[in-house]
Amino acid sequence: MLATRVIPCLDIDAGRVVKGVRFQGLRDAGDPVECARAYQEQGADEIVLLDVSATTEGRANNLAVVEAVRQVLSIPLTVGGGVKGTEDAAHLLQAGADKIGVNTAAVDRPGLVTDMKDRFGAQCTVVAVDAASVADGWEVVVRSGRARAGLDAVEWCMRVAAHGAGEILLTSWDRDGTGLGYDLDLVGEVAAAVNVPVIASGGAKDAGDMAAAIDAGASAALIASILHDGVTTVNRLKKELVASGIRVRP
Repeated sequence: MLATRVIPCLDIDAGRVVKGVRFQGLRDAGDPVECARAYQEQGADEIVLLDVSATTEGRANNLAVVEAVRQVLSIPLTVGGGVKGTEDAAHLLQAGADKIGVNTAAVDRPGLVTDMKDRFGAQCTVVAVDAASVADGWEVVVRSGRARAGLDAVEWCMRVAAHGAGEILLTSWDRDGTGLGYDLDLVGEVAAAVNVPVIASGGAKDAGDMAAAIDAGASAALIASILHDGVTTVNRLKKELVASGIRVRP
């Protein structure tokens, strides 16, 4: 069994790290370069960098931020936000990204997932799926949570995995920034339905929540608020995961 990855997430708006609840009420959480450097020093396995306003503002990702963060990192960097096509992805890779995340553009044009896989490889193609709870399951939300896509989230994950996604970044819209723990039913259903790694995101308050997500089938746990707010560190979380029987990377 592969070791669990612990992945800090940096949501970026106007060049700063931000964090909110259910993608709204964003507050400043620091400088992206300093945060990335600190989390790598604490033992982060990867960093995810999401330009959360790029799509809603109709612009490309902030390449200058990507380049600056890359300068201080030696671990893998996934970048998402504002990617409309393979040329946008290529620019981000040139700026220093190792993997590219797509969300709204993939819903608007599902063929983009295959295009990215064909050009850059499945290992580079990450589909971010934001899911909101509905009566009969979960619905995909897009445009930073501002619109419903009319797609069943589990079925959508199966579809993008079949079309070339090498990884799924699965965020519970309902749990984002709440500290209520990951949506374990969502994680479990998606992980059981696809044959690619699933990164659980949205709601972690401690290592116990992370361990529960791994037990539910996730390959990695994304964290943000608890790091930005100084509640804990990556090192501490990893030690607590090991104590609970979860294998992590050194």
